[in-house]
Amino acid sequence: MPIADRAPAAPESLLAAPDQASQDVITQEIRALHADCARREAAGERLPATVRDFPPYRSSLLRHPTKDPRLVDPETIELWSPAFGQRDVGAIESDLTLQHAGEPLGERITVRGRLLDSWGRPIPNQLIEVWQANAAGRYIHQRDQHPAPLDPHFTGAGRTITNDDGEYLFTTIKPGPYPWKNHVNAWRPAHIHFSVFGRGFTQRIVTQMYFPGDPLFALDPIYNTIRRQEDRDRLVSEYDHDLTVPELSMGYRWDIVVGGPDATWTEPGEGEL
Repeated sequence: MPIADRAPAAPESLLAAPDQASQDVITQEIRALHADCARREAAGERLPATVRDFPPYRSSLLRHPTKDPRLVDPETIELWSPAFGQRDVGAIESDLTLQHAGEPLGERITVRGRLLDSWGRPIPNQLIEVWQANAAGRYIHQRDQHPAPLDPHFTGAGRTITNDDGEYLFTTIKPGPYPWKNHVNAWRPAHIHFSVFGRGFTQRIVTQMYFPGDPLFALDPIYNTIRRQEDRDRLVSEYDHDLTVPELSMGYRWDIVVGGPDATWTEPGEGEL
């Protein structure tokens, strides 16, 4: 096969950990590290919410930055950053099930919540973007070569603007878990990625929303880089029967808190602990 015709390598193969440890080994490492962090914190040591270079997260060592961050002018970044889009955010963009001519496969869900500051006050007029795998656990990205079917009627991306009460709402398909090559038989819990913009690209935060009762929580190194259980719990949505739509969708509620002791965990930015 000519080189030009070959499919690009799947990222999970590029980031495959060389030792390919068993799930039991990974789980034991997670428990030991959590216990060690709890002991150190009880002794008065200040620790970051997220453990960097978390050994069970084998592939993290292959993907995170290895050089010191560079100081840049924020205004220069704004000039060269991509735009939000070529048009205003349309109402249809928050319904990921209506973006194609046909019906997507899978369990339809409604996800609703509020964007709040550290005092519990709503934050209106903020852009929230989501992206996710489909019901089979596959992203539409061309380099996702997970052997699960793509859904021609589901792209897995949407966006909306919070209203005056800081509320957002998405209708989508519940994503499936998917395998990755961190260790032998590694699977990621089902999740939806959330991106929240402030008033510029330099104020962007990224996080993930999970679903209650997922049996993969204790096995997942990424979820468990967050060392405190209460912080991990803030990433898990709640089933809300009042949000269900009869004959149509199940309902989940998930608030995003920006700052303060009850803040929702977000992916650390450059220079942060």
